[in-house]
Amino acid sequence: MESFYINGGRELNGSLDIVSAKNSLLPILAGCLISGKHVIVRRVAMFSDVKYMLKILEDLGCIVTTQGDTVIIDSSTAEKYLVKEEFTKKVRSSIFMLGPLLSRFRRAKVAYPGGCNIGNRPIDLHIKGLECLNVKIEEKHGYIYCDGRNMKSGEVHLDFPSVGATENLMMASVGLKGTTTIYNAAREPEIVDLQNFINAMGGKVYGAGSSTIVVEGVTLFTDVDYEPIRDRIVIGTYLVATAMCGGKVKLLDCKREHSHALITKLKQCGASVKESRSGLEISVKNRLKSIPNIETQPYPGFPTDLQNQVLALQTISRGTSIVVENLYESRFKICNELVKMGADIMVKDRTAIIKGVPKLYGANVVATDLRGGAGLVLAGLSAEGYTTIEDIYHIDRGYLSIEEDFCKLGAEIKRLQD
Repeated sequence: MESFYINGGRELNGSLDIVSAKNSLLPILAGCLISGKHVIVRRVAMFSDVKYMLKILEDLGCIVTTQGDTVIIDSSTAEKYLVKEEFTKKVRSSIFMLGPLLSRFRRAKVAYPGGCNIGNRPIDLHIKGLECLNVKIEEKHGYIYCDGRNMKSGEVHLDFPSVGATENLMMASVGLKGTTTIYNAAREPEIVDLQNFINAMGGKVYGAGSSTIVVEGVTLFTDVDYEPIRDRIVIGTYLVATAMCGGKVKLLDCKREHSHALITKLKQCGASVKESRSGLEISVKNRLKSIPNIETQPYPGFPTDLQNQVLALQTISRGTSIVVENLYESRFKICNELVKMGADIMVKDRTAIIKGVPKLYGANVVATDLRGGAGLVLAGLSAEGYTTIEDIYHIDRGYLSIEEDFCKLGAEIKRLQD
């Protein structure tokens, strides 16, 4: 087991390159199976989740070659349609394999997915959507059995704009004869990225970024060389870290529009955030004001994956903040750990009330999930004294050597082996 050891209270200054988005990489890697061709994916950050996705592809029969941060996948040799429990219990995004497997083999058998325990994340939207494409589905013995031999294009109206369900339906329908329309689709930038990837290998997908996506079925695919977008959640985490610690940080090759909801909030509380041709720059000199209300929503609303980080910022901001979590009911686990560091937080159901204190103090805390772990890193960096964070394997699921990035900016943080 590994832990982080942080000596807090240092300003952050400098610049960072940002890795490709984990939430783009995972469905894109899964989608490599569809074509039966060679796919080159560049600037691949080897998050632990990404490593597991590559293992899944290899187990299905794909040939995976890694050259630095470039991954080459030959899916022509794939022959299995079973995703084993040993993989799915480690990475929830294994559910993304349903669509590609059905597209390629018209069959899929996938064990129920695991991942962070942040609340109820039902897969019924995936199942109902696939059933609209005439997929016969059985759930038994801990597996999802899908028979798509009579699949056909159609119309799907999602009850909620689920990112994963939208992506699975896009991938499942790309090879079906006719036109499939997905209504109330998720609008995240990663959806647009998946559309661009599918189209680069010969697909015909339109409308990503809006609430209606149209997929025209194709039968021929080509080799593709693709580079995903930058990770807006990593970008947001480093913006919030600078807001907490003070200093001046530039994040290179980033698009403001992907982080608009967060940047608006940061400006509201007194941070200076500017966009240039080279990226985003944040400058913070003094203690910031609290953000009165933060409420998570599907994109383009405030992202749930940045809620814990911004909540950590509110613990040392001037005033009182109310945070409402609308997507996951168990995403306030970070609060108990922040209280150990001196935070003043009251939680009731899906609402947290945070009264800002002048400073946090170092303590021994535990990461219980990916984004909560990131929030604790930010709290430790800004706190007075030493902080130890245990169970950091959660953090590694979505951040590539986060301690090295912060050291580049002048922080004092070490990864320790038990």
